[in-house]
Amino acid sequence: MTANPYLQGNFAPIESEISSTDLPVQGRIPESLSGRLLRIGPNPVNAVPEQYHWFLGNGMAHGLRLRDGRAEWYKARYVRDDEVTEHFDWPPVTGPQAALSIGHGVANTNIISHAGRTLAIVEAGNLPVELDYDLDTIGRFDFNGGLTGGFSAHPHRDPDTGELHTAVYSPLWQHIQYLRVSAEGEVVHRVDVPTPGKPMVHDCMFTENYFILLDLPCTLNEAAMVDGLPFPYLWDENYGARVGLLPRDGSAQDVSWHEVDPCYVFHPMNGYEDEQGRVVMDVARHPRMFATDRHGPNEGRTRLDRWIIDPGASKVSESCLDDYPQEFPRIDDRRAGKSYRYGYTAEVGAGFVTGGIRKHDLLTGQVSAYQPPAHQHCFEPVFVAAGDSAAEDEGWIMAYVHDDERNASDVIILNAQDLEAGPEATIALPRRVPYGFHGNWVADPV
Repeated sequence: MTANPYLQGNFAPIESEISSTDLPVQGRIPESLSGRLLRIGPNPVNAVPEQYHWFLGNGMAHGLRLRDGRAEWYKARYVRDDEVTEHFDWPPVTGPQAALSIGHGVANTNIISHAGRTLAIVEAGNLPVELDYDLDTIGRFDFNGGLTGGFSAHPHRDPDTGELHTAVYSPLWQHIQYLRVSAEGEVVHRVDVPTPGKPMVHDCMFTENYFILLDLPCTLNEAAMVDGLPFPYLWDENYGARVGLLPRDGSAQDVSWHEVDPCYVFHPMNGYEDEQGRVVMDVARHPRMFATDRHGPNEGRTRLDRWIIDPGASKVSESCLDDYPQEFPRIDDRRAGKSYRYGYTAEVGAGFVTGGIRKHDLLTGQVSAYQPPAHQHCFEPVFVAAGDSAAEDEGWIMAYVHDDERNASDVIILNAQDLEAGPEATIALPRRVPYGFHGNWVADPV
């Protein structure tokens, strides 16, 4: 029997929580960085190799706290779910419970701060799990009763209003739900948009006037679910692929749909409206998803594409911006939903193992990169602006990095305007951080 690759090497779980203080630093940490670099990913406690899917592992949150030019602490904590608490004989998780609880209430895909709360989040039916500043679990959270199902792994914050825009899906629904959450943490708008099947909707995007829906051919396979496949979302050659434009204050009847060539998109980089009123969206495009691999997202070469959606046209205009394999696109979040110039991605090779970090100048088409030694692998890049009035690329790129030779991890801080110069600072962590999904910089309150 072939070993499950998502339980091998740096995909494998670590065995315990950890706290470490006063971490060693090579170089200089910018003193203006005061806060936590948070990250999350799967860390299964009872994985069965033949059945294990990378997306379903119990969540573990990682955090590096910086202040006054020092790396004060690194902590790793399980995001508690019912399986984790039973495994360790810990008290049960408190808080509300969703109608459908997947994987014992697991939350493992993204970690955000909103309305004063640190939230571990996931898609497909489960509720967020609130954590305290030190990443210990407080309990499940449903935005004060505002969620009719679960939540999403990828809400996007409107920099003008502080609202979150997100797309929610569930195995119980044949629709995509658009949610808008106020800056204060209340659900203020909800639209259920019917779909032909039950698509997996990992991410979304918004612009000044539209919320963008992705209805792509990775869908719930009822037969696979009946057969007990742990993650029954599979590629469907006959489903078709389309992008929907929903006016931000509109109803489901107001959505315009636009065909796109069959593919799968986990992550848009950003979206905006150009001077002609067209929607421009840059995406990390996969040729297909879960067509052959039943354990993780390993279905061929990714690339960075640009989609242009004319509200009056039936088909999306597609072009390739960069055919180098890459994923985890990020931007200066102050430009979310607006025209922008710079984006950042992680290079991704075979087996979804990362490499360097790429910077895209979308005005000139120029690409620059930080290329670490071959034995080091950078996770998702996170842009941190140098200040509220800083230029779009004036700031730092921060990333967790795995070092194969040491079998341990670091955090690097790069000057976003000069990636090729290498890290301004490298913070050595006490052990490895497994490959995972997403994270964010959360500045301390001023």
